[in-house]
Amino acid sequence: MIKNIYDIIEVGEIKPKQNRIYSIFMLFCIVLSLIPLCFKEENYYFEVIDKATVIVFIIDYLLRFITAGEKYNEGAVSYVKYPFSAMAIIDLLSILPSLTVINKAFKALRVIRLTRLARILRTVKTVRVAKTVRYSKSASLIAKVIKDSKEALLVICALAIGYILTTAIVVFNVEPDTFNSYFDAVYWATVSLTTVGYGDIICTSTIGKIIAMVSSFVGIAIVALPSGIITSGLIKELDKDE
Repeated sequence: MIKNIYDIIEVGEIKPKQNRIYSIFMLFCIVLSLIPLCFKEENYYFEVIDKATVIVFIIDYLLRFITAGEKYNEGAVSYVKYPFSAMAIIDLLSILPSLTVINKAFKALRVIRLTRLARILRTVKTVRVAKTVRYSKSASLIAKVIKDSKEALLVICALAIGYILTTAIVVFNVEPDTFNSYFDAVYWATVSLTTVGYGDIICTSTIGKIIAMVSSFVGIAIVALPSGIITSGLIKELDKDE
């Protein structure tokens, strides 16, 4: 029984038809659950959508928990290990914000009623987008490439953060009148590094403008590096499939 459930909910070749139907259904639920977040106002239909989809997510989470033994093959340790896996945490974050809604229907959930906090953390529901990685082969492929290239990507990320913080310190001291706080300088450095250039905060001195130009040129190189790494990884994975 548990093995059959595992073969259906996990991407594999044993029950591809059932798994495809399950994956499509879950993708539909994920997209449906995001619709209320596209509107500021709340209404009865949005509440119904939220209740229905979160119930599906809870069932999916429980099914994956009870089949953890099949996934990890480590006996009782599997059930301790699963809740701390990346996707399990994402699943839990997808569920928790909505518990404040369904607790009116399920009295037992009043213990974890967090109405005010749920309003603040409404955007946490957008983490449901990350659930598509599990049900989409294309998303899974990209996730695998990122995982395999994580060391190189982490080095680039550290380089970018270090450059942003250093540039922010320099420009903050060069133009103290332009930036009200160090955070403003970090914001400016990030925008400049990514070559977005919103223009809400700009350097006015000659030295500041030179720093901005250098930051933009460096940004082109830093942004291009992870793109090249991921593209190369995707090509390799696609070649393996062929």
